[in-house]
Amino acid sequence: MPAPPFRGAVRFDDVWFSYGGEPVLKGIDLSIEPGETVALVGHTGAGKSTMASLIPRFYDPQRGAIRIDGQDIRNNTLASLRRQIALVLQDTVLFRGTLWDNVACGRTGATWDEVDRAIELALVDEFASRLPDRVATMLGERGVNLSGGQRQRIAIARAIVRGAPILILDEPTSALDAGAESLVVDALRNLMRDRTTVVIAHRLSTIRRADRVVVLKDGEIVEEGSHAALVRASGEYARLAALQGQTESEPEGSSDPLLAALAGWAGTPNGESSTKPNPTGRGEAIR
Repeated sequence: MPAPPFRGAVRFDDVWFSYGGEPVLKGIDLSIEPGETVALVGHTGAGKSTMASLIPRFYDPQRGAIRIDGQDIRNNTLASLRRQIALVLQDTVLFRGTLWDNVACGRTGATWDEVDRAIELALVDEFASRLPDRVATMLGERGVNLSGGQRQRIAIARAIVRGAPILILDEPTSALDAGAESLVVDALRNLMRDRTTVVIAHRLSTIRRADRVVVLKDGEIVEEGSHAALVRASGEYARLAALQGQTESEPEGSSDPLLAALAGWAGTPNGESSTKPNPTGRGEAIR
């Protein structure tokens, strides 16, 4: 059935997932409130990307369920589900066409005013004003005539046009220099406002201001809490942070160096910490 308009409450309910061998996710239980920003942190292979990919149903869990606003997403048509989810990936997908068209494709039927507003909020106008034909400038395949930061801002504008209540972000600033990163971060703040946001974090510096940090290890959630609280807890997150020299807690009120995120989906498919013990006896392959 078609999905109703989402408020954006996302729940992983005892989710197990395998690509065919050993489980990649093992009994994941996580509730995300509407408008909350949750950062997923862990070593490569911990399950971060797999968790995020289950929300738009790129895969379905073998056990358990993903629920949005209390309803199992498998009961909804893919098109009606994905219309309400926006992705911004590290590698932005752009096509040969005008800059304006590359933003407008975020949602079929978007109006001129909606696209223009997204271009403004994503700070695309900052560089579009210097292009030969402004927003009517033709872009090369994959945006080869633009910088990485410019391509990411187009992806963010596209996500704003989409107007989705749920965002999935894959740290689009990771390959940018400091100047480009600052502009992309400002654009991301405009995008994330009042939306449920799941951030796949590869650098711990990007998630200090997330409402909650969720630490994954070997497919299980082992810690939850704020950056500062988890550092004080001296657990898995503190060890990950120490590897990147991020163990110093930020002073209250300090500026966010990077509230990054993920997801330039091209729109093609219409302060206390809690440490969780690792479950035992649940590592068998899913049949």
